[in-house]
Amino acid sequence: MADIRGGDAGVRQWLRGIEVFARPLPGFAPERAPAEPVALFLDWLAEAVAAGVPDPHAMTLSTVDASGDPDARVLLLKGVDGAGWQFAGHAFSPKGGQLACHPRAALTFYWPEHGRQVRVRGTVTAGSAQDSAADFLGRSATARAEALLGRQSQYLTDPAEQERALAKSLAMIEREPSLVDTAWTLYTLDPTEVEFWQAAESRVHTRLRYERCRGGWERFPLWS
Repeated sequence: MADIRGGDAGVRQWLRGIEVFARPLPGFAPERAPAEPVALFLDWLAEAVAAGVPDPHAMTLSTVDASGDPDARVLLLKGVDGAGWQFAGHAFSPKGGQLACHPRAALTFYWPEHGRQVRVRGTVTAGSAQDSAADFLGRSATARAEALLGRQSQYLTDPAEQERALAKSLAMIEREPSLVDTAWTLYTLDPTEVEFWQAAESRVHTRLRYERCRGGWERFPLWS
């Protein structure tokens, strides 16, 4: 392992020496991109899945809190269609509170093996109780039990307390397998912008932004 203890300059030099994009990467011809972004996104996602990219549906969800301070975390994509990109979470979690205060967000997908990034920005709406319940019941028993505790991101002072609470919650699910946490929410991000970025070893990257207009979508190539 490289010795990077030479101060800030040593770290900068070490980072600059790391190779990036030095591998065969897919091409991207924006002029042949489909008229709307969902089709292109699903093509790129399917190619990542076919190539064995780990966790290809993982994404970074970025929000802001009541003070306008940014926050971000990695979630799993739950679906995408003409209505937008779907993800789920607890309404009383930090992200749930932030979305209730500022119902706008950004999603970022990155598939390093292909040097591809997709950025999505737009408004976020909460799904129906029925859709949210269906998503909740599709989770594993342990994930449901954890959600039912309603304590995500709170300070943990005693791991043994967490184990006891989780065991009690799991037992409750075993008794009532159809039990649903009504605070569990399926969210949909309705995009106003979707940007596709294809890396190149030359660093002359290819970018294409879809912007929603009154009649649908417009496409704009961007400088790299």
